Amino acid sequence: MASIRRTLSPAFRDRPYLNGGSPFSVQSPSQKAFSSSKYSSPLVSAFVTFAITVRRFVAGALLQRAPRKGQQWRRAFFRCLLFFFLGFLLGLVPFGHVDDDDAEIRSHGFNFDIKPPHVNVQFDDGGGDRVVKRREDLVLDVSPVVPVAEKYDDDDDVAAAVVPRKQVIVVTPTYNRALQAYFLNRVAQLLRLVPPPLLWIVVETKAASAETADILRKSGVMYRHLVCGNNLTSAKDRGVYQRNTALEHIERHKLDGIVYFGDDDNIYSLDLFGSLREINRFGTWPVAMLAPSKNKAILEGPVCNGSQVNGWHTNDKSKRLRRFHVDMSGFAFNSTILWDPKRWHRPTSIPIRQLDSVKEGFQETTFIEQVVEDESQMEGIPAGCSKVMNWHLHLRAHSLVYPKGWQLQKNLDVVLPIL
Repeated sequence: MASIRRTLSPAFRDRPYLNGGSPFSVQSPSQKAFSSSKYSSPLVSAFVTFAITVRRFVAGALLQRAPRKGQQWRRAFFRCLLFFFLGFLLGLVPFGHVDDDDAEIRSHGFNFDIKPPHVNVQFDDGGGDRVVKRREDLVLDVSPVVPVAEKYDDDDDVAAAVVPRKQVIVVTPTYNRALQAYFLNRVAQLLRLVPPPLLWIVVETKAASAETADILRKSGVMYRHLVCGNNLTSAKDRGVYQRNTALEHIERHKLDGIVYFGDDDNIYSLDLFGSLREINRFGTWPVAMLAPSKNKAILEGPVCNGSQVNGWHTNDKSKRLRRFHVDMSGFAFNSTILWDPKRWHRPTSIPIRQLDSVKEGFQETTFIEQVVEDESQMEGIPAGCSKVMNWHLHLRAHSLVYPKGWQLQKNLDVVLPIL
């Protein structure tokens, strides 16, 4: 069988192969061009070397040639490195238009203020000509606070003064009796008109009744329905234990606000709850009380010079020995006094509670003595204490108990025919 032998020319016969002796290299046309003396500067040589290195790197990473054994991981690594480098360079290239707001964010950090678009507003300069001013200083305020005043300067720029409202915590003891539904609904309709935040704490005895829970759910007021677990021995101690249950709840949960004992059988004006938010530590005001047995009205509360308490109104001779002549619905105090004694420099950390061991009618003064030391720590509201904002009527119906579910099980005993 014939064979064809290809012989090398004398020019290449004397050159050693790559596998033996010193390696040989074949210069490309570009290498030959730069190898001349004309382009033999060090800068050009370095550039040529870098270009050849990049070319070999790209060719080794992208060309689909069968890799040698043990070089597969190296080819994959070079490819990942190449694409990472290209992605990094593309990330540095700016795309689109960068406005002034973006430049401000990059220079000063992130700013989460919501700014409305620029508005061109026309103003009259007084001479009949319209002057256009660019309103760029209007900023939308989205903070959860309540605006109370708005002021306008000479340039007609809006500056809103905002302060958060204090929470009002109304404590109402209640029990099953004939007028209970009427009393609770009346108080609920009033509290619904009070601007929030307001928390209504309703305390019952023995167990939470479904009838009271139904009124609270339909009231539209934020509420908490509590049960007094004490063993009540008499009617006069009922309200004391119920209020202490509410005080314990406020102290345990550290509720922040102005605490007010609002019984369900009293009548309140809407102005009272606005004045409660002006109290810093302890506030008091005069209360008008109706005494059905004596057929007259009694005024009880502070005598004030501005907001400073100087004395007390009282018409009840049997209670003149009290230190503070205040009705239970005639004062309110800051709830932090209950659970933060250090803030108010209280000498003791004993819990503040109403006392059931004192004579009836003295629960108010013995409780206030635990909250303040004297009249200098009181605030008369409103200024001058010259306005009656609530009335204590003393309406009682002990012998009547409202039917279960507040529904009549049978009709009237006497039926009159319709003529």
